Amino acid sequence: MVPNTPMILHRHIIVILLSIFAAIPMTHAAMRSIPVDSTTQVSLLVASPGTEIYELEGHAAMRIVGSGGDITVNWGLFNFDQPNFVYRYVKGETDYGIGAQYTSHFINNYAAQGRGVTEIPLNLTPTQVQRVIELVDSTLRPGNNIYRYNYVKDNCSTRPVSIIEQAIGDTIVVDSSNLPLTGNISFRDVMRYYHEYYPWYQFGIDLALGSGIDYNITPHEMAFAPVLLPALLGNATVGEKPLTSESPRELVQAAPWPAQPTPWYLTPLFVAILVLAAAAFITWRDLKHKKETRWFDTALFGVYGLMGCVITFLVFVSVHEATSPNLLLLWLNPLALIPAVCIWIKKAKNMVLCYHFVNFVALLILAVAWPLAGQGGNIAFLPLILADVLRSVSYIYI
Repeated sequence: MVPNTPMILHRHIIVILLSIFAAIPMTHAAMRSIPVDSTTQVSLLVASPGTEIYELEGHAAMRIVGSGGDITVNWGLFNFDQPNFVYRYVKGETDYGIGAQYTSHFINNYAAQGRGVTEIPLNLTPTQVQRVIELVDSTLRPGNNIYRYNYVKDNCSTRPVSIIEQAIGDTIVVDSSNLPLTGNISFRDVMRYYHEYYPWYQFGIDLALGSGIDYNITPHEMAFAPVLLPALLGNATVGEKPLTSESPRELVQAAPWPAQPTPWYLTPLFVAILVLAAAAFITWRDLKHKKETRWFDTALFGVYGLMGCVITFLVFVSVHEATSPNLLLLWLNPLALIPAVCIWIKKAKNMVLCYHFVNFVALLILAVAWPLAGQGGNIAFLPLILADVLRSVSYIYI
């Protein structure tokens, strides 16, 4: 059955708006209403991954419990209904909201989605707790409760960790012994691990994000993924003092999440192989008959050109720091629209030929530069690049 896309989008918006509305009654004044004494506790709450693409690494928030109340501060509020939301998000103007809500609302929201919630109790002194509340109170004030979200460096997970470090006055030494990933790990590696059943989403990330996410990161930097916080902070220390007062505890058990891998015949790799097979067959036929199959080149280079427009926008216009530099511009760029359109214009024959010469050289440079640049890629890129090479070589030869 084909999902009802409008209904799904409507449901997503309702969930997001309900989360925002639940946070509205809680202001920075509510923070100051919680007396700080020996019973006041600060902890982190981590929601398990969901099935939507923005939920695949889970979600994190900060819980503050005192004699005056039990609230949770959330650094992950956003609204699809904001004007030009998609354009601004792609451009990198990812403004997220900060809000506080009753912890019962936060927990019940995730329980209703079948997602688990784990609590990480923190071992803080009353002075440090007071400092945490002051810092959180400041972020909730009007004018401070919107921040420029960064997917890997400033998000719902890194923000509360940073506040804890500011309150303590020292850096948290995380424990990496229980991480599901080992060895030299990059931001892209973490994403791939949690996007295993979403190959098209990862394909899009590998297209859009350049080498800025491919360096080896420290265990501390892995805290960008909320789902890793229990493993990272469970045995973490500050100085010689344990960060947590007890082991992370499960408040809500996640409902069974059935593994539903994308069928192999619907993966980007299989589709790319089909494109390469079609390009190889058409190239063989064109060389045999000494003519170009123009409709195929229009379709192939038209798609490449449109993808190139998106990547060009991300590199030169977007303020996302991880989108530039991106070696894929040597392959996917707006110039690919030249053969897509001009192959039908007789007077533009030399222009098309010139493009294919330049394109062939650019792809050779890409093949040499890619291993040296250290930019991660997607295995589905290889058949698509080979299809590009075949069509340029065919046109030049004919």
